Amino acid sequence: MIKQLLQSAGCWFMGEVILVFKILPKSPEGFEKIKKQLENLNPQRIEEEPIAFGLKAIKLTVIVPDAEGEQDKIENKIRQIDGVGEVEVLRASRSL
Repeated sequence: MIKQLLQSAGCWFMGEVILVFKILPKSPEGFEKIKKQLENLNPQRIEEEPIAFGLKAIKLTVIVPDAEGEQDKIENKIRQIDGVGEVEVLRASRSL
């Protein structure tokens, strides 16, 4: 409510973007280690997604400011985690 009042008075707020990433480990052995390191990114949610033959992917949901380069920063941090194979952005949407 305060945000709406300030906006009606002409104040501008930068929005936020909800990002959902799908992360595939290089090997199943590194799965738990990757999940633990992803917690350092202050995620809203970390989920496991079964793929096939016991392989699992990680779905990571984070909220970042709606500013240029923020998505790339998070994606690069994910890629720097040891054992991460592939990173895909599943969804990017503005939060209300």
